[in-house]
Parts: sequence; structure tokens; C-alpha cells
Amino acid sequence: MIDYSKIRVLLADGGDRQTLPMAKAFKKLGCSVTTFNCSKLDNGYVTRYADHKILEKRAKDDLDFFITVLEKHLKSEKFDLVITTSDLTAEALSLNKKRLEQYTKVAVVEPDLFYIAYDKLNTMRICMENGIPCPKTLVDIKTIQDVISADLVYPVVIKPRKSYGAIGYKKVDNQDELVNFLSKPDCDITSLVIQEYIPQTDVQYDAIMFADNEYNIKTSMVLSKNRWYPVDGGASTCNVTADKPDIAESCSKLLTTIGWRGCADIDLIQDPRDGIAKVIEINPRISANIKISFYAGVNMAQQILELSFGDTVTPFVEYKKDVRMRCIHTDLLWFLKSKNRFCSQPSWFSFRHTHDQIFSITDPLPFFTFTIQVIGKFRREIAKRAH
Repeated sequence: MIDYSKIRVLLADGGDRQTLPMAKAFKKLGCSVTTFNCSKLDNGYVTRYADHKILEKRAKDDLDFFITVLEKHLKSEKFDLVITTSDLTAEALSLNKKRLEQYTKVAVVEPDLFYIAYDKLNTMRICMENGIPCPKTLVDIKTIQDVISADLVYPVVIKPRKSYGAIGYKKVDNQDELVNFLSKPDCDITSLVIQEYIPQTDVQYDAIMFADNEYNIKTSMVLSKNRWYPVDGGASTCNVTADKPDIAESCSKLLTTIGWRGCADIDLIQDPRDGIAKVIEINPRISANIKISFYAGVNMAQQILELSFGDTVTPFVEYKKDVRMRCIHTDLLWFLKSKNRFCSQPSWFSFRHTHDQIFSITDPLPFFTFTIQVIGKFRREIAKRAH
């Protein structure tokens, strides 16, 4: 049995919203928590649940520097486990896992497995080969002629094989528009996913998953993503825990097929044409919605410790349904932009069983610093997602 009080955890993404519930959960388990931050406004820098805080401002925009300075801290300070919550940091840690594990354990999978999940085309290929519901996707496409010759039904979606938060997502309505996009000088067709467009008029889903070292699924928790921003395809702003055994089954099959270990977050969209929820992507990291899992009775912080230190991973099969979580910052933007603002389910004005991703009465300061950061990021993020 692990003595959690002797474990020093380093949360590598102090600016992420996941840092707040994870820091709190590790503290409740008795761990010492340190956060790695790039700003004094980061959640990890202002949360009351961090025992120690590292501040390295330059690491925000330079992943090579991040790895170098992280290694410096790992050499000079004793940490038992490093945990990541962002795609980019997870990729950097995976690529440098062997190097960093001279000093500590790193809660991320090896690069070959990481890229099976992080690469959307790889994920779609595996789904199609194993009968797991997903959008029809073109594979082995190298030229514009390959695309033209394919059996495409418009509209179609184009997006990068490796991206996050709907960055680079584009919907095209006909062949001329598609060819014009693919003919741009800087366009590399082999770096893209081209797939059928699923009308976003139905519910989206998120599956929060955890597998042990024998690939047994220990958590398969499904959330409905009832609102998202941008409204034509983006990150969820309101989530509700749901009872969807079909989704739990297909996501479990996907992770077992690829031999996944640890945390994963799978996005799905329910196709209004056939009512089937279809896999869109795997996020090979802790879910941005992880906070809701703790309210629903799933302790993934405990599972991470058990997996990392060779203990039997506790299964959390059952979880509370109709637990709701919203990010009021982006949910407000959804309300301002959506034509369905007064007919959403659950109602935008309902606070029943509802928690906020950032705000906590026991740890209020991050809400205010996060708000300052959101205002600064807003225009930059919208520009990235411009169609």
C-alpha cells in the first residue's frame, strides 16, 4: 500500500484548469504538491493547494527550454512523479520520457503509443479497422488527385492530424472549395485529416478513461457536452455526467485495441442521421473536464498514483449521473453567440447540481486570475480558429 504522504508530485502545467482539481485531490491524498508555472496569474501559482511553486516565464512559448529547465529542477529537487495535463507538454514529456525518468517517474506513455492516440488519422484508421464508430475518413491520401478520386460526400471536414481545441478545423461545402484549400503552397495533404462532416445539431460526448498496465479499463465515465464554443465546433462549455454504456463500450474497445495505459480523454459526436455516437479523437492526457469526475465519485488522482508506483489500480465503475459542470467564461460566450441560448438543455440559467471548472469557494483566487488571462487570450484564440 502506498504511503501517499511521502510522495512529491509535480504538476507540469500550472496554467491549465485541470491543475486546480488535481492539486486539491493530491493534497487530500496526503501528497506534497508543486506546480510548474509560466506566470504569476497561472492557476497553479495562486491555488492554495500547492505547497511549492516554480515560476519559469520563458517556458510558456519554448518547449525545448521547458524540458531543459524542468530537467534542471528534477536534478536539484526531489520529485517522485511528474504529471502533465496539456497536449503540447504531454508530447514533450513523452518524447523526453527516457531522459527525464533518470530522476523521477513521468505519468505519460512512450512516444510510439502516444502518437497512435495523438494523431487523429491513426485513431480513425484503428476505429475503421476494428468496427468502432467514427466519421468516414480518407486514409493513404498523398495528392489532390487522390482526394478528388475518393468517394466524398460534401460537406467534408479538414483538420490537422495533430491539434487541439478545434484549432485548424475547417468545413468545406464542395469540391472546388476543397481543391482551392489543398492547392495552397503551404498545404501538406499528408498532415491533414479529411473526413465526412457530421452535423453538429446533436449532443457531443466526452469519455474520461483510465487503463492499468495490463490494459484493463478501470474508469469509463461518459459526459454529454451540451454546449460548446465556438458554436460551430469547439471546446465544451457545459457538461453533464451521462449513462451511455454503448459509448463506454466503444471507447474501452478502442483503448484496449491500442494497448493504452493511464489517463485518456475521448471526444465523440452523436450523428443525428443514425443516432450513433462516433469517435472524433483521443486526447492522450488528463481531461479538461477532470473536475467533474471528483464530484461524480471517480478519483483519478488516486489511480495515477497506483499505476505509477505499481499498486493495484482501484476501479471506479459506478459514478453519479446528472452531475453538471460549466466553464462560465466560455459558456457566457456561447450564450452571446448561440441561436439556441434560450432552449438549451440543461437551461443556461439552471444551477442544479452544477459546478464551475475554475471557481471554488475554498480556493477562490484562481477564478479571478484566470479571468484576467482569458481576456488576454480571447482574441488570439479566436484568430487561430478563424475559418
